[in-house]
Amino acid sequence: MISEKLASLALRLTFTASLILVVTACTERIANFFGYTILPEPRYSPGRMLEFATVFLVAVIALLLRQVREALRTGAR
Repeated sequence: MISEKLASLALRLTFTASLILVVTACTERIANFFGYTILPEPRYSPGRMLEFATVFLVAVIALLLRQVREALRTGAR
């Protein structure tokens, strides 16, 4: 029960973090096109932020597949 809640919380936090990174990267790219920046000190390029978002989304997919596997195991018995 507790592990399911922790997995659900991790899933939601990771998905939210990836969405924030995608929105920030797209906004930064558009701002850079017009010669501005939205980040105070851009340490990562928008492309790099999209790479991080992709890694987070892969983690989300892995957690979802784990939940589906566990649901199928308990449902089959």
